[in-house]
Amino acid sequence: MEVLKFGGTSVANATAISRVLDIVDAARSRGKVALVCSAISGCTDELIALSAMEPEERERAGKAILDRHNAIVNRLFTGKERKDVVQTVLDTFKDLMEADPEDYQTFGELFSTRIIAAKLRCDGVNALWLDSRDLIRISGESVDKPVTYKRIAKAVSDHPEVEVFVVPGFIGSDATGHVRTLGRGGSDQTASLFAAALGADDLQIWTDVPGIMTTNPKDVRSARTIPQISYDAAFTLAACGAKVLYAPAVEPAREAGINIRILDTFHPDLPGTVVGPFPRRERGSWVGIACKKDGADSKLCLVADGPLDSSVPGELRARLERANIVTRSIMFGSEDHILISLDHGDELEALRTCHYICFETDDAVDVFLAGEGKVGRALLDIIGKTDNRINVRLVARHECEDEAFFREMFATASGKAVFVDCTDSETIYKWYVPVLEAGINVVSSNRRALSVPYAEFALMKRTARRMRRFLRYETTVGAALPILDSINMSTNSADEILSIEAVVSCTLNYILTSGLPFEEALRKAQEIGLTEKDPSMDLGGKDAVRKLLILAREAGIPLEESDVAIEPVDGSAVQTGQRFVASIEKDTSAPKGYRAAIRLKTVGPDDPAWNVRGTDNMISIRSAFHPSPLIIQGAGEGAKMAASSVLNDILR
Repeated sequence: MEVLKFGGTSVANATAISRVLDIVDAARSRGKVALVCSAISGCTDELIALSAMEPEERERAGKAILDRHNAIVNRLFTGKERKDVVQTVLDTFKDLMEADPEDYQTFGELFSTRIIAAKLRCDGVNALWLDSRDLIRISGESVDKPVTYKRIAKAVSDHPEVEVFVVPGFIGSDATGHVRTLGRGGSDQTASLFAAALGADDLQIWTDVPGIMTTNPKDVRSARTIPQISYDAAFTLAACGAKVLYAPAVEPAREAGINIRILDTFHPDLPGTVVGPFPRRERGSWVGIACKKDGADSKLCLVADGPLDSSVPGELRARLERANIVTRSIMFGSEDHILISLDHGDELEALRTCHYICFETDDAVDVFLAGEGKVGRALLDIIGKTDNRINVRLVARHECEDEAFFREMFATASGKAVFVDCTDSETIYKWYVPVLEAGINVVSSNRRALSVPYAEFALMKRTARRMRRFLRYETTVGAALPILDSINMSTNSADEILSIEAVVSCTLNYILTSGLPFEEALRKAQEIGLTEKDPSMDLGGKDAVRKLLILAREAGIPLEESDVAIEPVDGSAVQTGQRFVASIEKDTSAPKGYRAAIRLKTVGPDDPAWNVRGTDNMISIRSAFHPSPLIIQGAGEGAKMAASSVLNDILR
């Protein structure tokens, strides 16, 4: 004997019921089956709402419930069979409307199982519908198991010819014959009671997820299926809010020594989760996390498969504090589970952080990538070849600042996630602050996003500090060259920057050092993809201005674009030995203490810019502690180099 239970989503419509019947057919080939079903998805809630309505409203709302079931009948049956089942559904509906409103919620399972039993018989299966109201005795708040088991065993043994017994879940009756419920989720308990009463070989709970998971996958995308779990751990998770298994369903199966298998109706080939008599470990390791909301208070329950060390609550508190998550309390619920009390509204971020702490390796990073241009594609290629120990997991790829992308990221990001902006969008920066406030780090190769008005830039930096998240953008100036890091180190050590001179326009440096006439060199630069879509952006110094602003701001200088004196390149006036140089120089008479300019500069062999050729970049930094300049020079162009720098920003 196998006992199979299907939840509301598994019997939600005719298509779903057909899938259920295929699974039942496979089980029937192995022996007898007890099939326990819930009401169709949403029906119990509709019935509860119906019971609260005024009598004149009930007819209209009740007809909608009747129509839902008739729609299923019309899809599953034809001819005389359809007519007979429509009458069965109508008779059940009449019983509903004549019942006491407080009993309305008990009718959903009667509708669904009568339809399914009829379909089995129509398909030639010897199926019998059993009324669980006559079998399950509810006494007070618990089930009278001796009476219940005796009734179930007799009902089945009286019909040795039956292949499939179809049973409504959720309901029973008390000693007076009044219908009672087992509580929301009680169909699981119905199935467990039948399994125990019949000494079943197998108890299968079929649902819409691939087993018991480390946490709710709707809240944490990286949640994964638990292959096996002890009765105790499964009960604790269920009692603390995990929805896959109803907590009271564990006891009958455990007492009878029957494993409970949690399986996915929509992916029946997946192995699911086995709940059974698995031994406790001497030192517990994490199994799963449940979340329960109770008014203004929310609780996380972190469950292990054995006793936990006494240091665990303190360690969890420290990790959560580092993630800026405030807890009301962290304490042992028992030796093998921890309860974390939180203010309502904080539970989602806490859940994701705890899941990361418990189940995701320190090296695992969720990367949400915006932009699949040259750099974005190169980054994907490098990630695909990354050492498995690093285990960077690309979760999403988007090319623009689509709001749906960010909403999905906010809903699914784990405790260690990075948003990577490889676009050239001028507006995506508006998402940086919300992303950081969601506890997600930001890495950007998009210099447009970092050269916005200084107030916007400063807000990003403040938010990153406040949220204890990083905002990294090394690639925005000099590709893979460690230019910004070098400036940052000087600034952090109170080493005042005296001047910066930089050759940072790959396009103009290529043109100026090619040895070709200006127009020909410009045309070639366009052909090989060096220029902006509008070359005047390069010639006018717009791209160089963005880079100069980023350099200045990294040095703590709050420059705006209006503070930079720009001399656009006039191709007819270009001379040999010139470089397009961006410069910042300390000048106490200037409004912000520095003067900034971008212009053509004639250089000689003694100038650091003299040896800069092709698409190379160069920066010369003089500081108060180091009057001899620090010079950094190297390739400033190349998607793979830029992508490697982005990946370094992600991982360091």
